[in-house]
Amino acid sequence: MTTTAGAPPVGNAGTLIRWWRERRSLTQLELSGISEVSTRHLSYVETGRARPSRRLILQLCEHLHVPLRRRNDILLAAGFAPAYAEHRLADTPLAAVNSAVTAILSAHEPLPALAVDGRWEMIAATSSVAALTKGCAPALLEPPVNVLRLSLHPDGMAPAIVNLGQWRAHLLARLEAQVLAGGDPVLVELLAELRGYPGGEEGGEHFGATGPATQVLIPLRYRVDGTELSLLSTTTVFGTPTEITVSELAIEAFYPADAATATALGLSPARFSA
Repeated sequence: MTTTAGAPPVGNAGTLIRWWRERRSLTQLELSGISEVSTRHLSYVETGRARPSRRLILQLCEHLHVPLRRRNDILLAAGFAPAYAEHRLADTPLAAVNSAVTAILSAHEPLPALAVDGRWEMIAATSSVAALTKGCAPALLEPPVNVLRLSLHPDGMAPAIVNLGQWRAHLLARLEAQVLAGGDPVLVELLAELRGYPGGEEGGEHFGATGPATQVLIPLRYRVDGTELSLLSTTTVFGTPTEITVSELAIEAFYPADAATATALGLSPARFSA
């Protein structure tokens, strides 16, 4: 899949609403039907002939699945205050979320897992992640660590990924989908950067946005100190978030795909035997 669309344009609220509608491949008639707004009024809003109310903007954004951060942008463009707060994870309002992330990562030891923000910058990780990144260029490990850059950079983890073509295609497909869904200009630039990294072309053609042709799941096959690990990944997000940081937070966790990997990671292989 090739992503050509970039970030939302600079403009008034109507211009931004039209951009998101077209991004979601909806006609004015279709959006009017699902949002219960007349087609005429929607047309007036998009062309700037009518100023949308705060309630209408939030209503349309909900049906267009606009990320919370971008909803604030549309509200500001219309002259309204943002509707969604943003805090650091360490701030008091997010204390419960921070505790939950810490508990999840602690419970996942000794397996690799990490919490990332909406731009794939690492927030926290289990101790075993350090073992996987040993030997990577120090510059790539300087905070804030972007885990996609760290994974695919030729001075990062890429040389140790046995199935680099498949894994690279998997990560790029995820990032492409995220760019299409959210229109974050930082992620647009990151995607262009990652596409320019060398290596891993072989095998990538068998994996795209719709998934691999023959495999149910694509494991990360990673070589550490001469031992090849086979890891399956899962992603955990928080449901129904109403705060920007929480809405963009994800926990990437890895599990042994076979008994040999379980043994190498210090777990009982019995649970992972065929």
